[in-house]
Amino acid sequence: MSYFNEATLQALEFIRQNINSLPGVTEKLLFETPAFYVAKKIFARIREDGENLVLYTEERELWMSKDPKTYFITPHYENYKYMLVNLERVDPTELKQLLKNAWLKRATKTLIKQL
Repeated sequence: MSYFNEATLQALEFIRQNINSLPGVTEKLLFETPAFYVAKKIFARIREDGENLVLYTEERELWMSKDPKTYFITPHYENYKYMLVNLERVDPTELKQLLKNAWLKRATKTLIKQL
């Protein structure tokens, strides 16, 4: 992963630190980038461009209307419940909230109770 810029590496470390306490999280490579799963369901991954996070959300219209330069989709994601998050622009507090919400939407009831 040495091809990631410093900002992406810092964001990745931030992501890992903030999801570390969530039960059942695993990290694997997907398309040669770090991806985060719960109950075998992906909830976040670094996009191949190294600049954006692909994040599961059921509220993407809300986020994209709030800040379309930070939260957006490409045509590929139109029919999926994912949005892209610009890692250099995103507010850390918002990213932490988004990661937890993504985990909550993908986790099993048993794992949520463990939280």
